[in-house]
Amino acid sequence: MISGHGGNIHEIAGRLRCLPADIIDMSSNVNPLGPPGGFLDFLTENLYMITSLPEANAGTINHDFAAYYGLQTDTVLAGNGTTQFIYLLPKVLNSRKVLIVGPTYADYADSCRMHGIPFEFFMTTAAEKFQVDFNKLESKLVEVDTVFICNPNNPTSTLIPVQSLENLIIRHPDVFFVVDESYLPFVPDHNRLSLLKNQSDNLVILNSMSKIFGIPGLRIGFVIASQKIIQKILAYYLPWSVNSLAQAAVSYLMNHKLTVDKFIQVSQTYLEIERTHFLQNFACTSRILFFSGPTSFILGKLSDMNANEVCERLAGERILIRNCDNFEGLSHRYIRISLKTSDINRMAAEKLLQVIMSL
Repeated sequence: MISGHGGNIHEIAGRLRCLPADIIDMSSNVNPLGPPGGFLDFLTENLYMITSLPEANAGTINHDFAAYYGLQTDTVLAGNGTTQFIYLLPKVLNSRKVLIVGPTYADYADSCRMHGIPFEFFMTTAAEKFQVDFNKLESKLVEVDTVFICNPNNPTSTLIPVQSLENLIIRHPDVFFVVDESYLPFVPDHNRLSLLKNQSDNLVILNSMSKIFGIPGLRIGFVIASQKIIQKILAYYLPWSVNSLAQAAVSYLMNHKLTVDKFIQVSQTYLEIERTHFLQNFACTSRILFFSGPTSFILGKLSDMNANEVCERLAGERILIRNCDNFEGLSHRYIRISLKTSDINRMAAEKLLQVIMSL
């Protein structure tokens, strides 16, 4: 079972004796603007679809996704969130030793544990602003056959230049690179920065619809890889992995390209503005250092406070943020905050500043 996820809004609500809806959840990395306009109405109108079985192989949405991004359909496979593929890939790729670029999302390590596959971390550090030192990374690749990279990374929001990744992939054809691009749509010019069009046989890309469209409960993710790797995944692929409503949702989004492209652009601009305003509140103190990046979340390092105490104080104000002490490579000094609406961001910044100045 997964071991590294964050706070539970239902647990906090129970402790405070309030409803989950009363908690401001700034721990979840989804688009603060919510789904695109008209999308929820579409789901409501098509709710009847849950009375029928979905396509067993999700073939239609594989085609729709491929058409949207200009890919070959047989290089794309839809699943029950990217999580389904994260837990399959070490087995599918016949991995013998895995390297995980961290600190990062816990499920990459948990998937290795599930299959009994040895793994180790290549840790970036706060001193280097969590940037990857490619010379050091390459020196580790002789020891492994599979690498997990989240780009941009959760929780650091670090973005690796696409050219650096492509060069690394080319130079090491005997190593599989699993690149999780779940947060890339938050980044301006994201299509140019993506590896989706890369044809390398040793590259596997993960693409999530949960984050940018704010629909994590629908569980929609895609894996993009060579035909050979996709065929290997299919050997372990369960029929009806993607439910009827989720399949309808993908078709709707992928067939409204102009609307979706505009929505993504508006989201990117909104986050740039909100991120700037949020960080300005902390220019007056050195008690917290933020590592700003192009995503919907911001990692902060506390100077001499315990993240658990900060999170508990904010929870008392019915604000839930992410305590990062269970991220391998971080500590009790780190918190992560996901941006929400302007009013909530302003209020949360004020409350956080009050807390850290009082401890």
